[in-house]
Formats: sequence, structure tokens, C-alpha cells
Amino acid sequence: MKLNFSCWIKFSLFNLLLVASLGLLMRYKIAFEFPFLNQKNIQHSHSHFAFAGWVSQTLIVLMVHFLSKQNSAINLEKYKNVFIANLICAYIMLFSFIFQGYGLISILFSTLSIFVSFWFSILYFKDLKQIPKDNLSINWFKAALIFNVLSSLGTFALAYMMATKNITQDFYLSSIYFYLHFQYNGWFWFACLGLFMNQLTPTLGIEKANKNIFLWFFISCIPAYLLSVLWLELPIWIYSIAVISSVLQGLAWVKFIQVIVPNFIKTFSLAPFFKWIYVSIIVCVSIKFILQFGSTIPIIGKLAFGFRPIVIAYLHLVLLAIISGFLLVYLFTNHLVLQNNSIKKALALFIIGIFLNELVLAIQGIASFSYTLIPYANEMLFAIAIILFSGAFSMLYLNAKKFKKA
Repeated sequence: MKLNFSCWIKFSLFNLLLVASLGLLMRYKIAFEFPFLNQKNIQHSHSHFAFAGWVSQTLIVLMVHFLSKQNSAINLEKYKNVFIANLICAYIMLFSFIFQGYGLISILFSTLSIFVSFWFSILYFKDLKQIPKDNLSINWFKAALIFNVLSSLGTFALAYMMATKNITQDFYLSSIYFYLHFQYNGWFWFACLGLFMNQLTPTLGIEKANKNIFLWFFISCIPAYLLSVLWLELPIWIYSIAVISSVLQGLAWVKFIQVIVPNFIKTFSLAPFFKWIYVSIIVCVSIKFILQFGSTIPIIGKLAFGFRPIVIAYLHLVLLAIISGFLLVYLFTNHLVLQNNSIKKALALFIIGIFLNELVLAIQGIASFSYTLIPYANEMLFAIAIILFSGAFSMLYLNAKKFKKA
């Protein structure tokens, strides 16, 4: 039985709107006064829902959509329960974190969402066996699932510390960064590249490049976790492994730009607007790898990890500019959402919001090195949050309007 992917994409856009709403609320509380809700709790709700309700939900829907295009004989109806279970966990986390922070309900459903990801991984691994082995995306999706499961070790370590009340600052932060690394640079990154590779026309040269690029990213992903904990006193040999992993990822990305990107341009006759978005994402990814390598220089690494604005700017660069930007342009260029000038304007508004958000955060982060306060920075970020909210709302409204007519 076929799944109604259009309906599930609407849920994803609705969830993006909720993420933008929480971001708007946080920015309002920082710039002005809103005493009724705890800022830390809203932040936890915002981050957990962004991961589970927006990015992960959209990725699993798009990965199942990939199966439907590759082999129509695969029974996809079973994934409907996975979609629903993940949404239930995400929505309960959304509200429970707001009202109780890390409490019984929020911890319970955070844990259940991890088991939902395990469930999806098992089902998806089995169905990938029914896809031709020479498909460019298979290894990327397999790796994405492996790293998603691996990231849960960070969450379980945090749960263990809270249960035993034996919390050490270094172990606590290392566990958080372990989870974030294998979500951002594992699950999200490899799943997005799997979706991207599926858009290419396979040739002998592309297949060889795809294999090499995948191996370099896969081999370097686990040791690249060390880049997240360079603030620890690491032995020189472990530090060297972190540097090597950073170099290897940089080389893989250069190879990607040299071989994969030109093939993509030839395969897809994109409108200038979408080409501009893809170019912007490529620039953002390049900045990410440059920053990663820069963090291996001790004095720069200490500055980066020592200033909160830098960390926030980097996390938003990856999750908002790269991952969210890619998911949205993928939905548009693969005709999974409404196609007209109005919704393109809504997407353009959201992309502009992403750019302005990163610009202000970057300026704020650089200024923090000299302990310089940027005048009206919080007010500017609040105004940008309104732009992001407006873009997300417009995309959802226009698609929901079409869905209602249909």
C-alpha cells in the first residue's frame, strides 16, 4: 500500500514552524520580558523537537520515499506506525520540556524516541536489501542509521549519570558532544548525502568518486568526535588522530566539489534561485570544514570552545543553514511541495532569515573574543526570528491550502 507522502511532508513543515515559534519565543525572552516560562526549558524543548520533530522526522519520510521510487514491491505501510510513533514522542517532548525541563515525562519520551529510531533502523536495513547494490545512496543510508544508533550512547551515558547522581563536568559535556557529533556529522550528514546522491546519474567516474568520498567520510567520522573534545587534556597521539580526521574530511569535501557537484549540475537543470541556494549550502559546508580544521590549532580551539556565541553560531550553521537548508531545497527540487512563485518567495524569505541569523551570530561570536557587546544584537536576532517564522508559516500555509483543495 502506498503512503501519502504529501501528507507527511505537511507534518514536517508544521514541525518546522513549531521550531521557528520556539526560536521566536526564546529570542523575545532574551530581548524583552516574558516571565511565564523558563528560558532553559524552552531551549531544551527547541533543541529536542528540532532534532526529532523536524530533521529526523523529515529524513525518515524522505528515506522511505526513496524506497518507494526504487522498488514499488516493498511494503511501506509498516513505516506509517514509525512516523506516528516518532511524532508522538516529539510532540510530548515539545510540551514536557517546556513545562518541566528534564523531568519524568520528558526523559521517558526522549528515551522512547531513541527506541523508535532503533525500530526504524531495523526495518530500513531489511528493506535496503531489496535495492540494487550498485545504487549510489545505499551505503550512505546504512552509515546514517549506524551513526544514529551510535549517538544514543551519549544519551544513555547522561541518563546513567543522572540516575546515579555521579556527574562530572568533563564526562557530562563529553556525553553531550558525543550525541551531537553523531547526530550532526553522522545521522544527519550521511542521510542528507544519501538523498543528494540519489539525484545523480550513475557513471563509472561518479561511482568511483562516490565510493572514495563515502569511505573517507565514514572512516573519519568516529575519530572526528575528538574534534568536539579538544578542550580536554588529550595525549599528543590522540590529538594527532583528531587532526588527521579533520584533514581527511576536508579532502573528501574537496573531492565532492570537484567531481560530484559538476555532475549534479549537468543532471539537474535547476532554476537560478535553487542553484543559488545549493551554492550557499556548499559555501556553508566549506566554512564548517575550515572551522573544524581551525579548531585543531590550540589557541583557536580554546577560544572557540570558551565562548558560547561561537558554539551557538556553529550549531546553527550546521543545523539551520546546512541541514535545514538542504532538506527544504530537496523538497522543492524534487517536487514534494507546492510549486509556484508564492511558495518560492516564502522559501526565499526563510533562506534570507537563515543568512541574517548566521551573520549576526557570527559577528556576535567574533566580538566576544574581545568581550565587545554588539548594540541591539538581541533585538536584531528577535527581528530575524520573525522573518524565519514568517517564512516557515507561509510555506506551511500555502501547502496546506493546496492539500485542503485536493
